[in-house]
Amino acid sequence: MTPPTAFEERILILMPWGRDGSVVASALRAEGFGCHVMQDFDQLNLEIRKGAGAAIVTEEALHKIDISQVLDFLAEQETWSDFPFVVLVGKQFSDPRGLARHWDELGNVILLERPLNMETLRSAMKSVARARRRQYQAREDLIDRTATARSLSESQANLIELNEKLEAHVSARTRQLALANDRLTHELFERERVQQALLHSQKMEAVGRLTGGIAHDFNNLLNVVQGSMDLILLLSADEMAKKRADVARRACERGAKLTQQLLAFSRNQTLNLQAVRVQTIFAGVRELVIASAGSRIDVRFDVDEAVDCVLADANQMEMALLNLAINARDAMPDGGRLTFSARNIGTVPDELPPGRYVRIAVEDNGEGMPPEVLGKVFEPFFTTKEIGRGTGLGLSQVYGMAKQSGGMARAFSQVGEGTSIEIVLPCAGADQKMDSVDRGALRRARGGTRILLVEDDHAVRQQMAESLEAIGYAVRQACDGEAALRSVQESTPDLIISDYMMPGISGAELIREVRRRAPAIPMVIATGYADMHAVEELIGQEMVLRKPFPLAELAAVVERAIERAAHT
Repeated sequence: MTPPTAFEERILILMPWGRDGSVVASALRAEGFGCHVMQDFDQLNLEIRKGAGAAIVTEEALHKIDISQVLDFLAEQETWSDFPFVVLVGKQFSDPRGLARHWDELGNVILLERPLNMETLRSAMKSVARARRRQYQAREDLIDRTATARSLSESQANLIELNEKLEAHVSARTRQLALANDRLTHELFERERVQQALLHSQKMEAVGRLTGGIAHDFNNLLNVVQGSMDLILLLSADEMAKKRADVARRACERGAKLTQQLLAFSRNQTLNLQAVRVQTIFAGVRELVIASAGSRIDVRFDVDEAVDCVLADANQMEMALLNLAINARDAMPDGGRLTFSARNIGTVPDELPPGRYVRIAVEDNGEGMPPEVLGKVFEPFFTTKEIGRGTGLGLSQVYGMAKQSGGMARAFSQVGEGTSIEIVLPCAGADQKMDSVDRGALRRARGGTRILLVEDDHAVRQQMAESLEAIGYAVRQACDGEAALRSVQESTPDLIISDYMMPGISGAELIREVRRRAPAIPMVIATGYADMHAVEELIGQEMVLRKPFPLAELAAVVERAIERAAHT
């Protein structure tokens, strides 16, 4: 706090006549007051504006004068200021009402009666000085409060500005965090989806390898049985034995179809891929589907006339549609609606490479499937049917056929809402027709033809050797690739028939080595499980025997290989 200056505490004294002003000033100075004596009102008006603690004025100095300038000063005072006037009056004065008017106008007026008692004057002036100091104190307090209020106002303004900036920053940051969170959520969802798809793909691939291996061993067993039945049919004179052999042979054919479904899932079957009209496939299965579905199910076919041809194996495609029809029938025990549809699709699923595709859908309004079942529908041997009512291979065949054709299969279902199985197949650019093997009449061997038979399974090798010898071929046997190469070096055969999957030197390695040593020797591959695309690319589709095969097919392929070698 800044104390008032001596200039602000001085006493202005206006006593225009005699020596009263000097006397009063001397008395007050003795008490420590600063005094300034004036002779006229104009001087008072000037000094009072410079600053003073109070003014002592005699009543005669106020008589018949214009005090408007002093009144202007009083009117312009700060709110904290109430300038004090000490008016000295006598007991006898002719115009008290006029003076009273001036006193009211001056405001803070103290009247002291003359003749003055100096002690009374000193006491009165001390009281006036204390009151004036309180006014100065109020001034300082007001200045402080004003400064504080200004500081608070400035601080509040700064705080408001900072809050606005903070709010804008927080809002912007929140938007960024929200966007980042949205991106993160999407990325996590996409990562989870891709991870689930990868795990599903790896699981299906592992199961595919397992089922393919099972099919390989199963086909070897079927090949022995079927070959033996064919020999009985060829050589036996006992009609009852022939009938029984024929029953066993037909059972082998059913077993072969079962392994075809396994191989379809593992994507290792041989597909006759060609341009196929979906309308033709639907027309081919229409009557069988309606018959299989029964009278309580309304079967509908809806094919867009503009749908493109698909690249597929017609037989496998028909089998897939029949499998889907049977599954849909079993899901609608009380009847319902079964719809087969085909459309070109505009948006390619993420799992497939860019290109043109056709969506073939089989939809029913049956019981539907819960999520835990839906995730397993394409797995081989998985079934929800009662024992004896299904093998669990129908949908796995659909899945394998679609995958091996360059497409995909997917399932959509909700409990109580029905099920939709979609097969997405690539569009065909041109027909890819393949010659079929003649599996009709048994062809006898030409005399003197020597065949080297290479097979690591003793039972399969023995049965095939007996079958070839029965139709007139001279057969040498080798249990593996190394034994086969030694046999070729000792004596060149007219034809080599080899298994594909063998320990040590595989069928593919044997082909390459024989071609290097003796390129004129024709070769046939007999296999129950292999990467058929690689085999066919290596040796040609016509030179591949898929186990189990009938004796007639074996004879036809052998004759074809020998004839082709003779004309080369």
